Amino acid sequence: MHSTYTYPRFAYRQSDEQREARPSRHPVVVIGAGPIGLTAALECAARGLPVVVLDDNDTVSIGSRAVCYAKRPLEIWDRLGVAPRMVEKGVSWKLGKVFFEEREVYRFDLLPEHAHKMPAMINLQQYYLEQYLVEACQAQPLIDLRWKHKMISLHQDDTHATLDVETPDGIFRMEADWVIACDGANSDTRKMVGAEFSGQFFQDRFLIADVIMKADFPAERWFWFDPPFHRGQSVLLHKQCDNVWRIDFQLGWEADPEEEKKPEKVIPRIQAMLGKEVEFELEWVSVYQFACRRIDKMRYQRVLFAGDAAHQVSPFGARGANTGVQDIDNLVWKLKLVIDGKAPPSFIDSYHEERAWAADDNLRQSTRSTDFITPKSRASKALRDAVLGLAETEEFARTLVNSGRLSTPTSYVHSPLNTADAALFGGRMAPGTVCADAPVLREGQPGWLLESLGAGFVVLFFGASAPQAVIEAAGISARVVTVGAPGSGAELIDREGLAALRYAASEGCVYLVRPDQHVAARWNRFHSDDIAAALARCVGQEMPLAA
Repeated sequence: MHSTYTYPRFAYRQSDEQREARPSRHPVVVIGAGPIGLTAALECAARGLPVVVLDDNDTVSIGSRAVCYAKRPLEIWDRLGVAPRMVEKGVSWKLGKVFFEEREVYRFDLLPEHAHKMPAMINLQQYYLEQYLVEACQAQPLIDLRWKHKMISLHQDDTHATLDVETPDGIFRMEADWVIACDGANSDTRKMVGAEFSGQFFQDRFLIADVIMKADFPAERWFWFDPPFHRGQSVLLHKQCDNVWRIDFQLGWEADPEEEKKPEKVIPRIQAMLGKEVEFELEWVSVYQFACRRIDKMRYQRVLFAGDAAHQVSPFGARGANTGVQDIDNLVWKLKLVIDGKAPPSFIDSYHEERAWAADDNLRQSTRSTDFITPKSRASKALRDAVLGLAETEEFARTLVNSGRLSTPTSYVHSPLNTADAALFGGRMAPGTVCADAPVLREGQPGWLLESLGAGFVVLFFGASAPQAVIEAAGISARVVTVGAPGSGAELIDREGLAALRYAASEGCVYLVRPDQHVAARWNRFHSDDIAAALARCVGQEMPLAA
């Protein structure tokens, strides 16, 4: 097989605490230097937390693996400084097409409205993503990346965790106030704390083939049900960078994984799809079975689980890595408040409440997609095929087509950190919802609303000037940012009126925004006592409301 990518090797080195055989206490230790662990490190550093990352390997992931990254994770990575490079290298897309046999029966647009900084989705091989994240970590003095470091045991109490770590130079001990476990679906950390990991394994197998070829397919997601070149099964096609194309073939449960990975089995399948005259090379081949599972608790005392270590979903819908990045976005600002003594350790439990809710939503969507793609009975297959046939002409049937509902943020609508609306409020930006982006002018220069919010608490006031510049409560400060029409003199100029439209905001409207850019509360008028009470609630405290 040919490869378009040269894998880097990262140097192992001894740390001072290893050389001196004297355990050091670290605020945060991350287990696993995959996309989620590296994102956790960058998020910690961005919030001023020193962090050590342990990984038992010394390179990036082999093979393209995860390839689809959605708008919300891109916005998070943009705040951490790595998204522009990803978007430049990756293949941006927003259109998907669904085929039944040889006919197109349905198409969808992931981002039908214009004027967002980040695209709806990009396709980028995971090894590029990890390389960019590693290089960003290497530029951060607060991040200590330790390669060829394998955690072999973990003990903890209510104050800290003790880790035994194996390296090429032997075993040493270190301590952590908090451990973030990002060591994947087969997490050793999960086994060490005795966590339960339950759910459903699906009795089906799929072949991934990354193919190097020059083809004139557009940068869209194409999904076939029962195509003439792979009868009775499904096929998925995605374009990646470097003229690499991802093709997924459904194989069925009886397929032999080792046999199906052999080039003499893979090449005829691709030739049947593309035509024998098309020249291509194989870059990477894998066969997988997938599961929909979740950990019982995302916090075990001082150990916090994120990404595949906490939940697994089927690959249809690009919900794996995208969900894990949002785990980190939810977790680290809370961890920072706890470490700084501005919130009690119990505040971290809101991480489980919100992200377990999101994980369950993803599991539900992923299971529904899998049931539609791989029907398990003659009756369910007949129903699925009828829906596909109707989708070609009937609008109602298109809502039932499920080739993988693609990743979108889960709103924390039942979060205890929200303050419920006190009055009728229009629009979709309810408490618990991730903030929408919009183009703005800042000091006369074109910019974007989300990048202007930054990474702290913000009171977003729609008007030329707010009654206060800062709201304080429970030892937390929220700066007030004004948004207004051209000529208003507001800090952010809503140059196209899209911010007001997307937030259903009239003059004087107020939003309280969390550090992870989710709406915590909203009001039709600015009342500082109400805002302060909502701010306190957002960090797990209560303040009496003004009469």
